[in-house]
Amino acid sequence: MQTVDEIARAIVRREGGYVNDPDDLGGATKYGVTVHTMRRLGLDLTRDGVVDAHDVLALSEAEAVEIFKTHYFFKPSIGDLPAVLQSSVFDMYVNAGNHAVKILQRMLAKFGQSVMVDGAIGPQTCAAVKAAMAIASGYLADAYGLERRAYYYALADSRVASRKYARTQAGGKGGWILRAEEFIAPKYHITLTDHKKRCAKWG
Repeated sequence: MQTVDEIARAIVRREGGYVNDPDDLGGATKYGVTVHTMRRLGLDLTRDGVVDAHDVLALSEAEAVEIFKTHYFFKPSIGDLPAVLQSSVFDMYVNAGNHAVKILQRMLAKFGQSVMVDGAIGPQTCAAVKAAMAIASGYLADAYGLERRAYYYALADSRVASRKYARTQAGGKGGWILRAEEFIAPKYHITLTDHKKRCAKWG
């Protein structure tokens, strides 16, 4: 089983270096840490009284790892989930905030569990996960990954500017889809043909 530190470092590698894509609602981002997150945490790394893109550029990999561990793993109680789910939920929390937990909670409802979709991991969600594990322990991680993938497609359906993250210019799988499938067994990966069919309505 991976340690929290190992999972966080993998996320940093997956997120990559500095970007400031105008189509990305996160704004200036480095290693997956956005300028908005740094403002919320008061991380004025340049000590100029303003948290902006310059502070994002100054962020180190080690600092990003600690931010993720503290605020995206321990604070939302992802460690209370079974180990088989932790890496994927943690990765999604970095990417989408508490939507990661809402995706999990909606998935649990499909497994017949009664749970409030509030984006918080508490006793009710943990009990529902435990019950779902008893039903389908060998499939739960894949099920969550599939829900992640569906979330990304739906997001691209609703926001034209986000479609480039789900589909490449050549029509292949975009970064969002590949990211979700890193946590899904190969047998559940969408084929390129089906991916193109899924995206066809985007034009």
